[in-house]
Amino acid sequence: MTEREETRKIQFTGKSSYIVSLPKQWIMELGLKQGDPINVVRHGSSTLQISPTQYSTKSLQMEDATFEVGPDDDNTSIVRRLISLYFLGFKTINIKPKTGRFKPAQRTAVKDAVKKMLMGTEIISDSTEGITIQVLVNLLELSVNGAFKRMIHLAKSMLRDALLAVKESNFELAQEVINADDEVDRFGFYIIRQLKIAIQNEHMLKEMGFKNLRDCLGFRLVVKNIERTGDHAVFIAQDLLEFKKPIKKEIFAKIQEMSDFALSFLDDSCLALFKEDFLQAEKIIKKATEITYYEKRVLDSTKSIKDDEEIYRVRRMIENIRRIAEYASDITEIVLNMNVEKILKKSKP
Repeated sequence: MTEREETRKIQFTGKSSYIVSLPKQWIMELGLKQGDPINVVRHGSSTLQISPTQYSTKSLQMEDATFEVGPDDDNTSIVRRLISLYFLGFKTINIKPKTGRFKPAQRTAVKDAVKKMLMGTEIISDSTEGITIQVLVNLLELSVNGAFKRMIHLAKSMLRDALLAVKESNFELAQEVINADDEVDRFGFYIIRQLKIAIQNEHMLKEMGFKNLRDCLGFRLVVKNIERTGDHAVFIAQDLLEFKKPIKKEIFAKIQEMSDFALSFLDDSCLALFKEDFLQAEKIIKKATEITYYEKRVLDSTKSIKDDEEIYRVRRMIENIRRIAEYASDITEIVLNMNVEKILKKSKP
């Protein structure tokens, strides 16, 4: 018998009803109270399912957490701990100095993380005694699908803008692409937070539209691929800011074709994900090898270039685009793994 399983006796009351008592701890964890309605569903001849009719999102978040920061703790370590607690679903996070007060750089690192990385968070207290951060966003207001679609849109826009910045030698646009990466990461962190909460609670799992825990793992891997897509768009923008030189028009045109293919592949992969379409994913994944055709076209066009620096830049750029196509291929593989049972069921006589 597990911690989530108890044996209770059925009791008879009145003239026609039977009752079963429920553990007090369970009721408290679910955020229920006396008088709240629940659903009772019969499944087949041997199973009864009891579930709240309206689930309290407050019960899905642990109340608060506190950690201390020493004077020698580096900023990266502090931010990493903050993000970890955000992922775990705490509603309030308190950060306090072990002795004295925060260093100015430590305080700035925390504030920047709240502003740039953690969606739905606000600093509600900031003093010499510590910083208190509260998660204000309702978990059901922005679905995983909704956040993920916005994340994909941002990552694709970053790649398009990065290529446009290179084409026009537009340094301001290149910097905007770099800045946009924070927004992609914010959506990614928010989705991971939701997924962790869903894994811990079966009702929330269904509320978010997942059939099982494996779907959560699949989405977690997809989020990582989209985050990396944004990262490679940043690398292209950084290349322009570093070298401050355009790419020859005839070569850039072929790079643009390669980028368009990668974005189309990514679009198709994500569409198959949302449609939960195994057969479509199977067709899409056959396109994965086509990226080598576009890569070869770019490389062939560089044979006349005598400038080693420009050859290096072109090779680095097509490497970034090729990696994005590989991420799209990985997403398609995930779609296949998440939906393979549909094919097995259809093949049964």
